[in-house]
Amino acid sequence: MDDPQLVASHLSRNLVALRQVRTLTQDGLAKSAGVPRSTIANLESGTGNPSLTVLIKVANALGVPVDELLAAPHARIRKWSSTEIARQTNGSGVTMRSLIPERIADELLNIMDFEPGASMRGSPHLPGTREYFTCLAGRVVIFVAGEKFELAPGDVLAFPGNVAHSYKNPGSSAAHGISAVIFASAGV
Repeated sequence: MDDPQLVASHLSRNLVALRQVRTLTQDGLAKSAGVPRSTIANLESGTGNPSLTVLIKVANALGVPVDELLAAPHARIRKWSSTEIARQTNGSGVTMRSLIPERIADELLNIMDFEPGASMRGSPHLPGTREYFTCLAGRVVIFVAGEKFELAPGDVLAFPGNVAHSYKNPGSSAAHGISAVIFASAGV
């Protein structure tokens, strides 16, 4: 942030975006921040040279830290085609693919596609791990520690990930769901 023009450009872009996301007019933001509307207009045009007090007032009115107002763009955007996302076949007729292709610490998120009659055993995890399964289409039966749970579209089942569990599509058509595994933290 050595170049004042670059900082002013970041402030301008960020201020406009934050104000619009919050559906505020320049006048509404100015009133909320306790500054003249012309100050907001100057900041958004990139011509303002605000004091720290003004930056703090505007940041507080928007509910963000000052550094978010001044931050350089850092959006990480990436599109994966379906062929780039690895698929893994587990059990008999169950295909799993990552819901989020980037690694997320302490979580495993998969889309599970079940052919008619398909089944698979789940992998028990460390104590403290929590699993969630959301049925998207069809019917899925999940056995957890010997107990049977039938899920229809929209149903969610949460259970301890360290106990024996298995999945089955009892129907004659495909079933789909999302599995979210939240791993136990190292301190548990």
